[in-house]
Amino acid sequence: MHKFSFPSAYTILLVLIALVAGLTWVIPAGQYRMEMNPALNKEVPIAGTWQPTAPQPQGLVAIVLAPGDGFYNHKTDQAGAIDVALFILVIGGFLGVVTKTGAIDAGIERVTQRLRGKEEWMIPILMALFAAGGTIYGMAEESLPFYSLLVPVMLTARFDSVVAAAVVMLGAGIGTLGSTINPFATVIASNAAGIPFTAGIGLRLIILLLGWLICVAWVMRYAIGIRKDPARSIVADLQEEHRSFFLRNQPSGNMLAFTPVRKVILLLFALAFAIMIYGVSVQGWWMAQISGVFLVAAIMIGLIARMSEKELTTTFIDGARDLLGVALIIGIARGIVVVMDNGMITHTVLHAAEEIVTGLSSVAFISVMFLLEVILSFLVPSSSGLAVLTMPILAPLADFASINRDLVVTAYQSASGLVNLITPTSAVVMGGLAIARVPYVRWVKWIAPLLLILFVLLMAVIGLGAAL
Repeated sequence: MHKFSFPSAYTILLVLIALVAGLTWVIPAGQYRMEMNPALNKEVPIAGTWQPTAPQPQGLVAIVLAPGDGFYNHKTDQAGAIDVALFILVIGGFLGVVTKTGAIDAGIERVTQRLRGKEEWMIPILMALFAAGGTIYGMAEESLPFYSLLVPVMLTARFDSVVAAAVVMLGAGIGTLGSTINPFATVIASNAAGIPFTAGIGLRLIILLLGWLICVAWVMRYAIGIRKDPARSIVADLQEEHRSFFLRNQPSGNMLAFTPVRKVILLLFALAFAIMIYGVSVQGWWMAQISGVFLVAAIMIGLIARMSEKELTTTFIDGARDLLGVALIIGIARGIVVVMDNGMITHTVLHAAEEIVTGLSSVAFISVMFLLEVILSFLVPSSSGLAVLTMPILAPLADFASINRDLVVTAYQSASGLVNLITPTSAVVMGGLAIARVPYVRWVKWIAPLLLILFVLLMAVIGLGAAL
C-alpha cells in the first residue's frame, strides 16, 4: 500500500490553471471601460461601466500554453515573469560563485559562534530589516536571494528551513501588509483613489507595529521550541536532506579560515545587496538592472577568488541550475493570471464586488471591502496590479458609505499583504518556499493559525477606523 504524498508546487499550480480555465466557461465574460490615469501612466477601469462581452472560454490549448504565457504572453506580446525568472537564475549563479569561495560558510561560523545560546535574537532583528524593506519600497521579488542566504544560517543555529523562510516572508510580508510609503502598493492605490498617499498613515503604522510583534513572537516561539526538541520541526523528516544540501561545503571539525580574501568577498557580497536596495527604492530599478548588479558582482568575486574562466563559468551555471525549478514555478504561477485575463473574467469578478458593497453601512462596507480584497488578492497577487484594478472602482463607493477613502486603501493593502503570505498564485511565496525547500502544504499548515490571528487584528483595526 502506497503512502499518500501531497503533490508538489508544480502540480498544485497546474491544477489551479485548469480550475481557473474551467471558471471561464461558467463566469460571464465582461469588461469595464478603461481610461488613462496620468498620475499612474496606466489605464484604469471606470466605475459603473462594466458591460458583458463575448465569451472567451479557455480550453485545453490555453491550459497547455499558460505556463509559457506566464513567462511571455504571446497573445498580448507582453513580458510576464520572464524578467523575474532570469533574475532568479542570475542570483543562483551569483550565490554559487560566492558559496564556492567558502566566504559565506566562514562568515556564518563566526556569527553563530558569537551568538551561541542567543541565536533566536537574530529573528526580530532580521524581521525588522525585512519589514522596513516591505513598508518602504514593497520588498517582494527582491527578497528571493535571502532565502538561500538565511537557510544555512538558521540550520547552523539549530533551527530549520521554515524559520529561515518565515524570517524573510513574514518580515517583508508584514512590512508590505502595513505599508506606509510603499510605491508599489500605498502610493499607486492612493493615486488611483484620488487621495494623498500620506492619508491614513497613522492607522497603517499601528497595523505594521502590531503585526510585526505578532509575527516575531510566532517565529521565535517555534524556533526556540525546535531547538529544544528538533522532532517538533514540521520538516523534521527533511532535516538531513536540508543540511546535506545547504551545508554541503562546510567541513566537519575545524572552522574555515576567515582569510582577508574571504572578508573582501563578503564585503562585495553585502555591497551587491545594498546597491540592489538603493536601486529599487531610490532609482526605480527593476529586474534587468539588479540582475546586472549580481552578474557583475559574481564576476568580480570570481576574479578576487582567483578562479579560472572555466571554473567561474561552470560554478555560475551550476548555481543557476540549483534555482532552475524556482524559475519555472514563477512562470507557472503567472500563467494563472494570464488564463483569467484571456478568459475575460477578471473584470466580471470585480463587478460582482462593486455590486456587493454598494449601499452598506460604514462598518459593514469596510468589513466586506476587506473580505472582497482578500478574495481578489488570490486572483491578482500583484499588489500594484490589484490597486490599479480595484481602487478606481471601489474607492469612490466609500463616499456613499461616509468613510474616508484612505481606509479603503488600508483595507486593500492589508488584504493583499495577508493573502500574499500564503497564496499559491504568488511567485514570491512559491519561489521562496522552493528555494528554502519547504513543502507548500506544510507551510500552509504552519502559518494558518497566525493568519487567523492577523485576520482578526486587521478586521478589528479597520472596523474601528470606520466607526470613529
